[in-house]
Amino acid sequence: MFAEVNGIRMGYDDEGEGDVLVLVHGHPFDRSMWRPQAEHLGGAGFRVIAPDLRGYGESTVVPGTTPLETFARDITALLDHLGVDRFLLGGLSMGGQIVLELHRLFAGRIRALVLADTSAPAETAEGKVARRVLADRLLREGMDPYAAEVLPKMVAPHNIRALPAVADHVLGMMRATSPEGAAAALRGRAERPDYVAMLGRVTVPTLVVVGTEDEFTPVEVAEFTHRHVPGSRLAVIEGAAHLPNLERPAEFNRVLGEFLGRAVATVAA
Repeated sequence: MFAEVNGIRMGYDDEGEGDVLVLVHGHPFDRSMWRPQAEHLGGAGFRVIAPDLRGYGESTVVPGTTPLETFARDITALLDHLGVDRFLLGGLSMGGQIVLELHRLFAGRIRALVLADTSAPAETAEGKVARRVLADRLLREGMDPYAAEVLPKMVAPHNIRALPAVADHVLGMMRATSPEGAAAALRGRAERPDYVAMLGRVTVPTLVVVGTEDEFTPVEVAEFTHRHVPGSRLAVIEGAAHLPNLERPAEFNRVLGEFLGRAVATVAA
């Protein structure tokens, strides 16, 4: 499906009926990373909306710099287009940081948060330089060398061997991403605000998820977020790296489904 919002054409999936769950993909992926969750929850009383962020998947590529605020406003424009006011919201990695930005801007619209394999602090000085250097590299080399290099961090090496279809899917998403779109996101992400202080003001049900073997956002990063969000739940997925929703979909879906069921009941009470 497609919608014209904020001057771009945005691709998205809209599956199931019931309480609306919006899922935000990470970098450098697309909305297909949420297919196991959309299929599971879309048939279990939820309406799952998964957009392609600008610069990714089937959405318009806008070179330059894309701040997290732009991604957040694109998503809310899509939800306005679809007539959705309040929603459950989840994201992974960069998608989790976009979720935090959405909370900063539109907290009153959010019923619950899912923060998967992501971090709340602002980028470090060294990290800012590294993201800008990587952005330039992607424009110079394309996505293929980077994709091959980071695959063993996105998907645990033992899962690359045991789950070749998952590894192929992840590699395919990365290779298909526009270098211009990825570079714009990297530059914007380098300048992201610090969300740590905001974590203590989160009042909606919150689930923090992380894979035990995640090198990008290790378990201690998730534990930090969990400690700072009042009443949050922490779920650590064994045998997964940065993409537990794809590496361990059954366990991820079980944890997510149980949390969302409780969150809906709590909000409705």
